[in-house]
Amino acid sequence: MTDRKPPGVDFESWVDRQIREAGERGDFKDLPGLGKPLASLDAPYDELWWVKGKMHREGFAGLPPALALRKEAEDAMEAVRAARSERQVRDILAEINEKISAALRMPPPGPPLRLSVFDVEDVVTTWREARTS
Repeated sequence: MTDRKPPGVDFESWVDRQIREAGERGDFKDLPGLGKPLASLDAPYDELWWVKGKMHREGFAGLPPALALRKEAEDAMEAVRAARSERQVRDILAEINEKISAALRMPPPGPPLRLSVFDVEDVVTTWREARTS
């Protein structure tokens, strides 16, 4: 909708006409979420709901880079616990270790990182022990 409201036309009737014409053209068919309830319908009101949604869709984090990497390391360890094969464990650890190594070489701004690379063999051994018990 890029048209401007003509002068002298009531705003409500102009908007209603735009919506009606869009519906007639089929602009509202096959929209994502069609027929589904709004996800945040029962959530308490948050003034910044749209900002948080946009940040989530664009892949931005509200955390400083060091804290985001710490969170990612925690998530990686959760993924290791849920992994079904040793290959999966090693792949998860390789990916997070690469990110941690890069951050240690060039520390991100913000709070201290306080992370070190994971000992892959130690984590794999712990994972194996947890699977056998």
